[in-house]
Amino acid sequence: MEKTFLDTVNAWLNGNFDAQTKDEIRKMQAEDPVGLEDAFYRNLEFGTGGLRGIMGVGTNRMNKYTVGMATQGLANYIKKQVKGDSISVCVSYDSRNNSQEFAKITADVLSANGLNVYIFESLRPTPELSYSIRKKGATAGVMVTASHNPKEYNGYKVFWADGGQITSPVDKDVVAEVAAITDPSMVKFTADEGTKAGFIEQMGAEMDESYLSDILSLMLSPEAVKAQQDKIKFVYTPLHGTGVKIVPMALQKMGFENVYHVAEQDINDGNFPTVDSPNPEEPGALKMAIEKANEVGADLVMASDPDADRVGIAVRNNEGQMVLFNGNQTAAMMTYYILKRWKELGKLNGKQYIVKTIVTTELLRAIANSFGVEVFNVLTGFKYIAEVIKANEGNKTFICGGEESYGFNVGEFVRDKDAPVACCIIAECACWAAEQGMTLYQLMDQIYQEYGIYREGLVSLVRKGKSGVEEIAGIMADFRQNPPKDLAGSPVIKVIDYNEPEKTGLPKSNVLQFFSEAGDVVSVRPSGTEPKIKFYFGAHGEDAVAKIDTLKAQFAR
Repeated sequence: MEKTFLDTVNAWLNGNFDAQTKDEIRKMQAEDPVGLEDAFYRNLEFGTGGLRGIMGVGTNRMNKYTVGMATQGLANYIKKQVKGDSISVCVSYDSRNNSQEFAKITADVLSANGLNVYIFESLRPTPELSYSIRKKGATAGVMVTASHNPKEYNGYKVFWADGGQITSPVDKDVVAEVAAITDPSMVKFTADEGTKAGFIEQMGAEMDESYLSDILSLMLSPEAVKAQQDKIKFVYTPLHGTGVKIVPMALQKMGFENVYHVAEQDINDGNFPTVDSPNPEEPGALKMAIEKANEVGADLVMASDPDADRVGIAVRNNEGQMVLFNGNQTAAMMTYYILKRWKELGKLNGKQYIVKTIVTTELLRAIANSFGVEVFNVLTGFKYIAEVIKANEGNKTFICGGEESYGFNVGEFVRDKDAPVACCIIAECACWAAEQGMTLYQLMDQIYQEYGIYREGLVSLVRKGKSGVEEIAGIMADFRQNPPKDLAGSPVIKVIDYNEPEKTGLPKSNVLQFFSEAGDVVSVRPSGTEPKIKFYFGAHGEDAVAKIDTLKAQFAR
């Protein structure tokens, strides 16, 4: 007979689980049978952001058992792949509820399996975790975070020796090892007599200083910063997250004197009490920072998410009002600034490149082409950008890379999205623009005048639970069987199905793209980290804004 989720429920009720967990299961049996099914009908899987889910009891939830089992599987994989007595793993965590506990469990299980652990003494950003892996020469890393997800979520990102998140085939092999751990009794929470425990060593200020020194070495306009550092005013908020110390330290080291804080959001709190969602993509997340900017007369607002890998910004328009840039605009502005400065400094020699994801604005390609810089186009997820960096290491130089979801990185020190370095580049770009007699808003307008109008839009349909997973699968199947005939009235002339790697040259991915004769594009993909299906819209031309509205109405069913 086929195993059902109830078999798994009974295994937990009769297995080696604590009394509190069993009591919660019985309560769900009596009061929330739908929630019980969602908690047990599958195991958490690695997606574009690793292991991520709602906290609670069950195989489909983040809890000490699923974290322990995942870590045991990871340890088993590492020990099979790497031989020796000095294997090490770096561990960090964010401000979310249970993050510190999950990080400690991770460190304990790794140590109990004979692996050495470098763990940060307190919460640190994801990019610094990526940096520390390479700095320590570690085999792997674990970041306990759910990035920008709502407060009920937590997660577990796994990184490999290059500092990037794991990709195929490592991710699938790790999942296989995790799946083989079927009971908490199989997890070494403490070392047994047959295993010598690895050391657990803390990282702190020394790693901070090394990280900051390296990312600040990437700055391009020190003269402009020196001329403007006492004139330009910034508001920065970590949204209760890990950027709270690192970003202000970086800006201070650059010499900026007018960096203002939102005091309530400097408090590390996994309940994120001042925002509905700690996601800089959401306008509401920047509301308090914009209010502070208006109070102090600041020119720029920057906000990072809880693990400080994404950054959102607001700038003053020509009427002096604060307006939000989306991720595509911020990435385009930084890319233009960086490439222009590289050219002015005589650093471009035909051996550099940038990377964008397939759902990120084509404006990045247009900018790179104008400077003679190669462009790589990869699947959604910064781990694929890291793959390109690794593949080209020693032969070509990675300048920068970005994605529409507010992630950006500069240079090769970090192999993931990096809000601290992005904040530094944005601040420096503001100084450089001021030296040219422009605001950042005016710089963006100049970019559009030079390359044409590019506009993008995003619609996310949330579909929760098991039924939501099935509905999203049905939507994707329907688009494959019945692709749209036109986009905003222009005929569809090309369809790319990324489920066909033999045609795309990229890893298999559940993504569809439709291209129109007018040069517009719609991409459809289920989120790898949230219960959503996303529709990405891109339009080019004088009527781009109107076309985005038409496309949203066409696809937002």
